[in-house]
Amino acid sequence: MPATQSASADADRKVGAGTRLLFGLGSIAFGIKDNGFQTILLIFYNQVIGLPAATVGGVILIALFLDAFIDPVVGQISDNLRTPLGRRHPFMYASAIPLGLSYLLLWNPPHASQGLQILYLLGVSIIVRACIALYEAPSQALAPELTTDYAERTSLLGYRVFFAWFGGLAMYFLAFAVLLKPDAAHPVGQLNPVGYSKYGLVAGAAMTASILISALGTHSRIKSFSAPAHRPKGQHQPLQEMFAALSHRSFLAVLASNLFSAAATGLAFSMTIYFYTYFWTLSATQIAIFAVVNLISAAIAVPLARFFSKHNKRRSTVILFVSGLVVSCVPMILRLLGEFPQNGAPALYPLLLSFSLVGLAPMIAASMLGYSMIADVVEDNLLRTGRRSEGVYFAANSFVQKAISGLGVFLTGVLLAIVHFPQTAHLRPGAGVDPTIVRNLALLYLPTVVALYLIAMAFLTGYRITRETHEANLQKLATPQKQSAAL
Repeated sequence: MPATQSASADADRKVGAGTRLLFGLGSIAFGIKDNGFQTILLIFYNQVIGLPAATVGGVILIALFLDAFIDPVVGQISDNLRTPLGRRHPFMYASAIPLGLSYLLLWNPPHASQGLQILYLLGVSIIVRACIALYEAPSQALAPELTTDYAERTSLLGYRVFFAWFGGLAMYFLAFAVLLKPDAAHPVGQLNPVGYSKYGLVAGAAMTASILISALGTHSRIKSFSAPAHRPKGQHQPLQEMFAALSHRSFLAVLASNLFSAAATGLAFSMTIYFYTYFWTLSATQIAIFAVVNLISAAIAVPLARFFSKHNKRRSTVILFVSGLVVSCVPMILRLLGEFPQNGAPALYPLLLSFSLVGLAPMIAASMLGYSMIADVVEDNLLRTGRRSEGVYFAANSFVQKAISGLGVFLTGVLLAIVHFPQTAHLRPGAGVDPTIVRNLALLYLPTVVALYLIAMAFLTGYRITRETHEANLQKLATPQKQSAAL
């Protein structure tokens, strides 16, 4: 089947619940990996292992830069691969076991000098990210072929975003509720090194299992997916075709927006564990409950995104992001102004849970619309170039997703260094860190994260694909003349 044809006749119909479920389950692996990088990797290597926060952030950023080369190459190859297993599934199967093993190694650094530990962190982080690239970009690229419907794509990709949150939050809950337990030497559970190696083992196994289940579950759909057209030797110019796809104006707009929102989200999540521990002085058990609340937010986000996708996706994304951001910032702003319950007050914890629930749901829904907007670029680019480039687009987006942890951890390390936050505190929450340092950290964090989100929303003004544009593209592709011209 030529790559310029629509994926199959089935793509015009609604996707069944079973397909949505199996397609979405694979993102559990990415969710576990990214949640670990966002929330506990920095505090583990900084507060437990004893590496400088800025150094850890810099190492993760270096690994992210290397991703900028890995992801598009994987996407480009998968767009043009011809095998009995189709274009995407060979990558998905190949990534499963190496990803689980490398993630296990990440949480078991050697007892060595600081220099060797830094090199170890860099090397293993690169391997983990490369393995994620092998899976996530080809797997996401299945979405535009599973359905071409404007709103249905949001629903399908909403499942993927939900299960990414589910995987990350479920492992987050398990870590804080079961694995990171306090003991006599470590009264703060999240500063106890014993639980981290157990976390790596359980998380690595879950990542491998989710990838294999999703790949096997969607295996039967391979025969209905597009295959790249045969082209004479010399006509295929990978770099030229890749850059042609990535130069699409609407794609660049949503990619730039996603990059800044990813940096903001990564900063927010990386800082969360510090604020929970030192600003709000919460216990590991209390922190674990946030995983349940956040999962409820993710579940609410699925129908919320579906509803808003019936309208202009760009405008809806801005509305959702801004409303969620405002709600999420209220508790910290009020505390800084002296208008929020003090730590230990009975009303504090319920209020924090409530603001988290209400503020996070629209922001997750907005991210679902962001995925859907990228899927809508596929047909627009097909009309322009005559090539299907799902792999390249979702590989670039996969890189941006990983920027959540890379840029977020880096920025967190920078902010911690600016306020001179102590290393390896190993203290009770709030007891050993100067309250002025914690307050300065909050004062520096708030304007930074707000500015990043606002820049992200500004970039979305360059996105031009609407429901009407998308449906017109599908009609053009459905005509025999346009299909012949694109071959």
